[in-house]
Amino acid sequence: MSMNLILFIVLPVAGILLGWTIRWVYARFQLSASEQKAERVKQDAIKEAEAQKKEILLQAKEQLIQDRNQQERENRERRTELQRYESRVNKKEELLEQRNQEFEKRDKEFALNVAELHKREAVLSEEEGKLRVELERISGLTAEEAKALIIKNLENDARHDAQSLLNKIDQEAQLNAEKKAQEILVSAIQRIATETTSEITVATVSLPSDEMKGRIIGREGRNIRSLETLTGVDIIIDDTPEAVVISCFDPVRKEIARVALERLIIDGRIHPARIEEIVQKVTREIQQKIYEEGEKALFELGLHSMSQEAIRAIGRLYFRTSYGQNVLTHSKEVAELASILAAEVGANRELAKRAALLHDIGKGAENDSDQNHAEVGAEMARKMGEDPRVVNAIEAHHNDCEPQTIEAVIVQVADAISAARPGARRETVDNYVKRLENLEETAKKFHGVEQAYAIQAGRELRILVNNDKIPDEQVKDLAKQIAKQIETDLRYPGRIKITMIRETRIIEYAR
Repeated sequence: MSMNLILFIVLPVAGILLGWTIRWVYARFQLSASEQKAERVKQDAIKEAEAQKKEILLQAKEQLIQDRNQQERENRERRTELQRYESRVNKKEELLEQRNQEFEKRDKEFALNVAELHKREAVLSEEEGKLRVELERISGLTAEEAKALIIKNLENDARHDAQSLLNKIDQEAQLNAEKKAQEILVSAIQRIATETTSEITVATVSLPSDEMKGRIIGREGRNIRSLETLTGVDIIIDDTPEAVVISCFDPVRKEIARVALERLIIDGRIHPARIEEIVQKVTREIQQKIYEEGEKALFELGLHSMSQEAIRAIGRLYFRTSYGQNVLTHSKEVAELASILAAEVGANRELAKRAALLHDIGKGAENDSDQNHAEVGAEMARKMGEDPRVVNAIEAHHNDCEPQTIEAVIVQVADAISAARPGARRETVDNYVKRLENLEETAKKFHGVEQAYAIQAGRELRILVNNDKIPDEQVKDLAKQIAKQIETDLRYPGRIKITMIRETRIIEYAR
């Protein structure tokens, strides 16, 4: 029993020990195999590294050999180039040495020639002095006196010949220029002959009977107030039989009021609502009429590519007058004259015609401005994208600025022809002369003014002041005082330019 117990105990323990022994032996075997494998891998890696090292060293040696060979080739090429350069330098040095020797030789020869020339010059100077002394003895004049006499005679002869030639050229130029200018102007005036339109700032509307006046006035004046408010005019109802007067400085508003009143009289229904309806309808018709007149003017003149704003600005001139002359008719006439004149003198016909048609668009401007119509028109044309040459012609047609092109001068001339021809404007010669005299007399009343001249049809006043009485710093104030006096005392169209002239003039006579 005890033996069996011992065996029962010993056998498992022995089995366990045997199992541990076997596992330890197996583990040692695996460890030995791993170590051997690791050693083989290590040896293989060392061999591979040695092989790569040798290969890298061989490649480095080959690259070093190639670089050394390349450097040697470059060095040989550089040495060859340096040798060629040294050879060229040596040749140039030899050539320079030869040229230097030649120059030295020539310098010696030149020095000998200069010495010889000095000797000859001394001999000639001595002979010249003897001849000069002899000439002075014979003529009785020194060398300087003889030279001055010869120069003076030559100068007098040259001046006389030059003055004669200048006088001849000037006379021929004046004769030909005046004749040519007269031919051009006469030809242009003869080809243009438009009717004269006279309009004033009031319009008269005929009535079927005097009873219509009361209907126009309405209960407590509501009808006439409504009509005046909507149209911006003054309606004058007086003792004139069967007539009503419409007064307004704006010709477009005056025309709207006139047409609206005539239609109300024909219709017979006169009350504020009907008046407003008729005025709105007539306003649209007048605006359409303005556009149509602008298009008609462009069609008659053969002008194209103009903006709608420009067409309306031209059409508004149909209702404007200047001294009784219709401004649109005047503008078309100026355009035709400018085209003829431009063709005669070889200028740009289209540009001159366009600038001439637009030169007075400032008179139809709807805005109120303290500028004159030339400046307003130039600003309008600039905003409408017109050519700068056209803008300059508009601004310069009354000499408010200097004309920059020949077309601008042509517009000035054509404008003067159209306005100055007989019957074009209503102002009589007596009134015209009186207006200029009043301008001059107003300026002459001021202290220090010696003379005053009204020019440019009364658009400019040139004043000569006494330089002893009026110093420079007071001339500007004097001009302002004269301008203020003219604005207060006189009535005139447009704007008057005042030019003050002060100068010191000294005259002496050589007897």
